[in-house]
Amino acid sequence: MLSCDICGETVTSEPDMKAHLIVHMENEVICPFCKLSSVNYDEMCYHIETAHFEQNKLERNFERINSIQYAMSNNRKDNTPQCRMEVNSSIHSAGATNHPKISAQSQPKDSILKHKAFYSENLTVSTKFLKCQKKQCDLSKIKGSVYETMYSPECPFCGKIEDCSQEMETHVKTKHANILDTPSEGMDRVQCSRDLELAHQLQQEEDRKRRSEESRQEMEEFQKLQRQYGLDNSGGYKQQQLRNMEIEVNRGRMHPSEFHRRKADMMESLAIGIDDGKTKTSGIIEALYRYYQNATTDVRHVWLSTVVDHFHSSYGDKGWGCGYRNFQMLLSSLLQNDAYVDCLKGMSVPCIPKIQSMIEDAWKEGFDPQGASQLNNRLQGTKAWIGACEVYTLLTSLRVKCHIVDFHKSTGPLGTHPRLFEWILNYYSSEMEGSPKVVCTSKPPIYLQHQGHSRTVVGIEERKNRTLCLLIFDPGCPSREMQKLLKQDMEASSIKQLRKFVGNLKHKQYQIVAVEGVLSSEEKVVSQETSISSLYSREDSLKN
Repeated sequence: MLSCDICGETVTSEPDMKAHLIVHMENEVICPFCKLSSVNYDEMCYHIETAHFEQNKLERNFERINSIQYAMSNNRKDNTPQCRMEVNSSIHSAGATNHPKISAQSQPKDSILKHKAFYSENLTVSTKFLKCQKKQCDLSKIKGSVYETMYSPECPFCGKIEDCSQEMETHVKTKHANILDTPSEGMDRVQCSRDLELAHQLQQEEDRKRRSEESRQEMEEFQKLQRQYGLDNSGGYKQQQLRNMEIEVNRGRMHPSEFHRRKADMMESLAIGIDDGKTKTSGIIEALYRYYQNATTDVRHVWLSTVVDHFHSSYGDKGWGCGYRNFQMLLSSLLQNDAYVDCLKGMSVPCIPKIQSMIEDAWKEGFDPQGASQLNNRLQGTKAWIGACEVYTLLTSLRVKCHIVDFHKSTGPLGTHPRLFEWILNYYSSEMEGSPKVVCTSKPPIYLQHQGHSRTVVGIEERKNRTLCLLIFDPGCPSREMQKLLKQDMEASSIKQLRKFVGNLKHKQYQIVAVEGVLSSEEKVVSQETSISSLYSREDSLKN
């Protein structure tokens, strides 16, 4: 029979005793802080390290026990009484350091002997158990048993000893709460500061990328506008004319001899500053008068401007020269009107480079400094577009009295501008009942501008149903089409290209330049000193 040294129970065989001891050791592994049990020694150590880290002040004693345990495992064959006594002494020393109120010197002798006997018995049982297990058997459970027997919790901050782990945990939480909280709060503040700094850096990088992308897009748009409005330093009228004629020769659509002849004519035109007339069609107004007199159409009245020649774009200004060509049309009418002989004496219709030079001269005189700045004070040698402001500036510098009217928004359904048609009717008509069907007025044509293009209004029809229709010269229409209007038997299909009804003009905004007479020298000076923007008239501020 074998008797258990722990509880005194007897068993019949050594295997039964082994099993009995294992039950003892498993049941005795209890957390000294929260009394957690039913786990092995390794699991209990992990629990104490994670759940009761600050309270575990006996870690150095564990390390010492571990070192002794390691020495025992390496010297199992030399497991002599002397070795057991060293272990017993070490454990006793560890236990004594954790009970300062009951030191080895203050204990009675027989009490010390009883403690030694108890430790010796436990280690003897452990030695027997280890001999029956493999080399890596769970010796640590004995340490858990000894630890549970010896330990009284000590405060890691002030050294106070409590009777149980629950009281020690309460003591630490109540007396030292500020110490426990401060590191965590400090860590939180540091982490928060780092997070804010990172977020700030990310935002700065995102802003930098956004600004870079916006700058790139703005530059692309600016370059696109420069190309569109001929300010990209790609040359002007002369360079484009030569380049396009060379393309025609390479494609077999122009004979080399024709190329050289046209080049010579262009160089002569540029030298004297007068248009060569290659794109001009004359006599259209007279042909329109004959057509309306004889045609039996649904037109009730028609008013025509004074005589005007049509000019269309050529190889040199295709895609950008509409403003210059419309100025040529308007000037051709003024040159044939006796009312403007004095201010235009000796002039001929200039070529496009000459018109550019004339606008630059007007800028130098002080006309439209804002517009000059927008075009970098330079037009010659460029393909820069001109519009209503430049036409107004040039006419005013020639002492031609005119004004700009801005139709800045639609005044009819579906984006139409019926007020524009009414204004032009009032400009041309005498509004006298009983007037002839066809009237050749003394009014010059009207320069008509919208976004991206300009045309010239040479008359207006009033239909029998009281609807209005403008008669427009478009510089984009080639001479061969305009010359069809000169035939004696002009057909309605030919005049159709001139007609624009209210539903045909649906751009967002229109501007017109209307000529009214001649400026005196004093009026020219006043116009020179007045900004163009202040001279704009809006259609909704005009009385018909």
